Amino acid sequence: MRANDVVPLHVADVTYPEEHPLAGRTGPVLAFAIRLADGVVLVDTGLIRGNAWIDEHYEPRAREIRDALREAGVAPEDVRLVVNTHLHFDHAGQNAAFPGIPIVVQDAEWESAWEPGSPASEWLDFADARYVRVNGDTEIAPGVRVLATPGHTPGHQSVTVATDDGVVLLVGQAAQDARAFATGEADATIARLRTLNAERIHFSHDRAVLRRTERPPTAQD
Repeated sequence: MRANDVVPLHVADVTYPEEHPLAGRTGPVLAFAIRLADGVVLVDTGLIRGNAWIDEHYEPRAREIRDALREAGVAPEDVRLVVNTHLHFDHAGQNAAFPGIPIVVQDAEWESAWEPGSPASEWLDFADARYVRVNGDTEIAPGVRVLATPGHTPGHQSVTVATDDGVVLLVGQAAQDARAFATGEADATIARLRTLNAERIHFSHDRAVLRRTERPPTAQD
C-alpha cells in the first residue's frame, strides 16, 4: 500500500455560525477512503442532510458520501469498515449510508453522544446500525490503527496508516487545521501526534497536507 491509497474526499463546505471560534469563515469537511487489498476503510461519513437547525446555522453545501466515493474512483460497495473520528453531525452524519457495516467508535465518545440533550441519535440511530466500540489505541485492519486523541470531544480518535512510503496520519479534528498542528501550542494529544513523524498528515477541516521534511545534512553526514 502506498500513501496515495489514502484518498481525501471533499464532502462538504460549511460557514461557521456566530457562536463558533471561526465565525463567518467558510471551511471544508473531509472524509478519507483507505484502499486496502481486500476492501476500503472509510474514515468519517460526512455531514447530515436535511436538518433545519444545521442548515440555518452552518449553511452547508454537502454531498452524498457515496457520490463522493464514486467521484474519487472508489466503489461504495467496497467499504468494509467505517471509522468515526467523533460523532458530530459533520463527521458521522451519513453513517446510515452504510447499514450493516461495522462502524468503529471510541467507547468514551459513544457514551458522550447519548448524554441528555444530545441530538446525535438523529444520525446515529438507523436500521442495521452496527457500532463497534473500542477503548484506546486499536488496530482495526492490517496496518490501520485508531489512536485515542481526546480533546475536541471526550472520545475523539485519529487514524494512522502504515504504507510503503511511511506513516499517513489522519488527524481528524484533534487539530482544526495544518497551521494549528504544525505551529500552535501543543496539548498532550497534539504533542503525541507530532512524535509520529508521519510522512503525510491530513485534516478533517483543512485541505492542506503536511509532509515530513527531510533532516538537513550535518557535518557528520
